[in-house]
Amino acid sequence: MEQSITVQALASGVDSLFVLLGAIMVLAMHAGFAFLEVGTVRHKNQVNALVKILTEFGTSTLAYFFIGYQLAYGVDFFRSAEALSANNGYELIKFFFLLTFAAAVPAIVSGGIAERARFYPMLVGSALCVALVYPFFEGMIWNGNYGFQSWLEGQFGAGFHDFAGSVVVHAVGGWIAFAAVFLLGPRTGRFRGGKVVAFVPSSIPFLSLGSWILIVGWFGFNVMSAQQVEGISGLVAVNSLMAMVGGTLVALIAGRNDPGFIHNGPLAGLVAVCAGSDIMHPVGALITGGIAGALFVYLFSWMQNSLRKIDDVLGVWPLHGLCGMWGGIAAGIFGSESLGGLGGVSLMAQVVGTLTGVSVALVGGLLAYGVVAKIAGGLRLDEEEEYRGADLAIHRIESTNFENA
Repeated sequence: MEQSITVQALASGVDSLFVLLGAIMVLAMHAGFAFLEVGTVRHKNQVNALVKILTEFGTSTLAYFFIGYQLAYGVDFFRSAEALSANNGYELIKFFFLLTFAAAVPAIVSGGIAERARFYPMLVGSALCVALVYPFFEGMIWNGNYGFQSWLEGQFGAGFHDFAGSVVVHAVGGWIAFAAVFLLGPRTGRFRGGKVVAFVPSSIPFLSLGSWILIVGWFGFNVMSAQQVEGISGLVAVNSLMAMVGGTLVALIAGRNDPGFIHNGPLAGLVAVCAGSDIMHPVGALITGGIAGALFVYLFSWMQNSLRKIDDVLGVWPLHGLCGMWGGIAAGIFGSESLGGLGGVSLMAQVVGTLTGVSVALVGGLLAYGVVAKIAGGLRLDEEEEYRGADLAIHRIESTNFENA
């Protein structure tokens, strides 16, 4: 009996450590979001990019701790520390892990709204999304709330499968970003004589650093979504690798050696493989990632030239919103047994679940940022502040003092 208790305690401790390491890896991804944005924006907006990611993580933590986590899972933390520390504090560590997912939504939005957004109104709008919009859909999919998964299973023979959040995290974040970008409008000077003006990234090395941090952290994002050691799967790890490689090489070719496309290609592949990484064959994951790399290159180029109201600085809508949608649907295609997958999925359930997530995100994002805009008197900097740059206008400091450099 005593030996059984010891083994159980050991298993609990190992699971807690496993999920904690995953939380730390995904937390590190937020540095990747920060440096990807720092490298892409102009010099006068670099400080703002760094400050936004860190402060949004702080507000996201409070929003998710006090509201969002309870909305999604029906669990609150208004209990004694002794009760919370049961099973090595696994419940708290699971919250930490899922928080890093939730906080990715404002980090995604940040890249889309860069260079012209007011600081505090966007901070409040993002906190509302983490408290209400994201956990509403998260609970529907990952906790079976509102009977949505049961309804899908009854209609199509399987629920919506999203192992690591192609739709729950990425598509939702990308479509919330679309709403925010739409409400903000394009940056001043973005169009001249009816043509798009290309703003050159400030630092390709920082952009590359951000991409690499995200790539490495993503293996914690995907593999550790099992949330227990016994659920570790080499299939998830290799599928993530193959999708990343597929996205990279296709973006290399489709993007004609452009470093911006090359460093976003692997991220597109990883976004797309999240949903089905536990059920696809590695070849299916390679194809899924390759298609995502092409989607990002062509849709980002089309968006820049055709959607005049959508000035998405980092391309977070095509990268997360559209590649996330593709990932949700791809799980229903390449997860099927007929294409070498493990099965247990329905293509129709994947389509319906994906479209539902997009609808929740778009409506929720428009409401959250729309309400804040009305109360705060607008979401964007005035023309003079935007010209000076967010670094000086908001934080009163530049990223580099060129006089002393």
